[in-house]
Amino acid sequence: MTRQRRASDTSLKLEVVRMIKDQGLSVQNVSETMDIGPTAIRRWVKQYNAEQNGQLGIGKPLTAEQQRIRQLEQENRQLKGDVETLKSVGLFACELK
Repeated sequence: MTRQRRASDTSLKLEVVRMIKDQGLSVQNVSETMDIGPTAIRRWVKQYNAEQNGQLGIGKPLTAEQQRIRQLEQENRQLKGDVETLKSVGLFACELK
């Protein structure tokens, strides 16, 4: 019998990670209590640790800071693309004069 995959919001993930990090509970204990697969919990802990060390980690960010950083990075990429587009249009317009 296989478990169906279910989506977990970031607040649940952070709660589970804090249970392990702050309260010292084991992954297995939390897994059984919360009915969440231990592999998912280990992945969330790894993601959290990476974010705390200033790395991007994998998957969706868990902390609000990392979520904001990813949003700003996306905006930055968009703005750089816009600047390049405007530069190329501006250079083309100068050549027509």
